[in-house]
Amino acid sequence: MVATWPAPADDGRLNAGWAGILSKSTDDVGGRHGRGTGVPDPVDVHVGSRIRIRRLLIGMNQETLASALGLTFQQVQKYEGGANRVSASRLSQIAEVLGVPISYFFSDIEADGGSPDQGELEVRERMQRPDVIELIRSYYAIGNAGIRQQFLDMVKAVAQSHQAPA
Repeated sequence: MVATWPAPADDGRLNAGWAGILSKSTDDVGGRHGRGTGVPDPVDVHVGSRIRIRRLLIGMNQETLASALGLTFQQVQKYEGGANRVSASRLSQIAEVLGVPISYFFSDIEADGGSPDQGELEVRERMQRPDVIELIRSYYAIGNAGIRQQFLDMVKAVAQSHQAPA
């Protein structure tokens, strides 16, 4: 079978039947987002947040990442906020600079296309807080695995002693 392009309409535009194929439908994804709406696609926001988290975890600022990619820091800001979509080739470059596989950027996306529950959203939000990221960076900066384990045990003990009784 040979694929053919749609014939132009009398006024030079493509037949209207192709409009739905050529543009992304937003009716089936729970809201209007994407190009021209002013609302970023949730996947773009997720990928951007994963870029930001990884960058912060390794102690890299936006300028350093931008320089490594040949971009401005403003472009990195737009990627991280989901305002600009990251192309596949650019995502590959970002993954290399940040030292992670490309799959890292998609690891928390719900496989069934559904939204995460409220508890999961709270955990994700908490993991993006600067103090949490700094705690994780500091933890991994401890070179001695035994001392790292002692620190973890201490943090768990303090947390457990401050939990409200159920």
